[in-house]
Amino acid sequence: MRLEYMGLSELSGSLIALEGVSGVAYDETAEITLPDGKRRAGRVIRLEGDKAILQVFEGTRGLSLDNARTHFTGEPVKLPLSTEMLGRIFDGAGRPIDGLGELYPEERRDINGSAINPVSRHYPRDCIETGISAIDCNMTLIRGQKLPIFSGSGMKHNELAAQIVRQARVGEERNFAIVFAAMGVKNDTAEFFRRSFEEAGALQRVVMFRNLASDPIIERILTPRCALTAAEYLAFDKGYHVLVILTDMTSYCEAVREFSSSKGEIPSRKGFPAYLYSDLASLYERAGMIRGRPGSVTQVPILTMPNDDITHPIPDLTGYITEGQIVLDRDLDQKGLYPPVSILPSLSRLMKDGIGEGFTRADHPALSNQLFASYSKVQDARSLASVIGEDELSETDRQYLTFGRALEQLFIRQDPLQRRTIPETLDLGWKLLTILPRSELDRVDDATLQAHYVEGAYQSLLSDLPQ
Repeated sequence: MRLEYMGLSELSGSLIALEGVSGVAYDETAEITLPDGKRRAGRVIRLEGDKAILQVFEGTRGLSLDNARTHFTGEPVKLPLSTEMLGRIFDGAGRPIDGLGELYPEERRDINGSAINPVSRHYPRDCIETGISAIDCNMTLIRGQKLPIFSGSGMKHNELAAQIVRQARVGEERNFAIVFAAMGVKNDTAEFFRRSFEEAGALQRVVMFRNLASDPIIERILTPRCALTAAEYLAFDKGYHVLVILTDMTSYCEAVREFSSSKGEIPSRKGFPAYLYSDLASLYERAGMIRGRPGSVTQVPILTMPNDDITHPIPDLTGYITEGQIVLDRDLDQKGLYPPVSILPSLSRLMKDGIGEGFTRADHPALSNQLFASYSKVQDARSLASVIGEDELSETDRQYLTFGRALEQLFIRQDPLQRRTIPETLDLGWKLLTILPRSELDRVDDATLQAHYVEGAYQSLLSDLPQ
């Protein structure tokens, strides 16, 4: 027997309230039937005695207090799952929007997922090669890691995300898939991603969830959960190594703030709810590897820092939960560098256990440390030059200035369609270090220097260095 509740007690924005309900659970889905027979989906977000408050996915336009009929389904929001998802495009609630018809699911799964037992977690070690030198060398992405990209409004984080999707590789393994979730994006941005994946021939290994800026905020809140549910299915049930890219987490957090405000909750920092940390953790902690399961889930969330403020609650809380960050720099972006990855504030806390002999190359850790140390001295030399002038600098300081310019223009700068392998990246890094005197390379042992430091090797690069 189908039980329906006639009428609504309240209607406000995207929220509706019913009184006199029984046997209803938090997060349960419901069908709301309009007077004209059309149906909309909703979700229970609060229970107060016999009163239930629901969020309507498609909004409340056209709903009537008297004639709306509500049926509770008895289960939470579930996503249909199948390997046929690869190559498909879905909306933020997991419905196909690519014109290829409905998905025939092998199963349906709660989008809220289930926590991974910490004892069952397998420590991440193998790296994912993105083909981008600044990331692969200095902040290596490890399989099973969560490594966010901190960007700013108007910077090229979308182009970087598309390049990572096109180029990312996991060794020689073929079972590699990408789950891409776009939240609160404009139509032209969504079309850019679709076209970029299609032209690169990567669409057949991508599952894309797309929530537009004009779509309801409740759908934006569901989008990353749908994406991660698909990723967990492909990884832990089908054995894929899955890279999940979530952009833009700032749009997601602002949707959470708006949703919280509509429920009348007391705001915390910058108007965000006090539970934002645990909400973000419920998403980020779904990355990882499980003992006895062949697959893995790696996350690269992308967020735009309001006013480039890294202390804003969104990047601040994200930094507490994740294992490092890739920071895009406004100054590098204004110089025309792509990708504008800032080496000094960026780090990957897990890279130390996933690079070196047996993983990438034996000299990788030493080279990464030396590039970081040398580039930090470049900033000191630039600060000194701004005070006393470049002509008054010592010969060593001028060499550091040359090294800094070469590192930015030849190492960090990379064409969006250019893919460098890790050996190519490491060889380029060693060539750049020869700009500096051997005595300045104090982060590398003598044996490694003997093997890789070739006096004057940088000369072949000077013709490519802009004046």
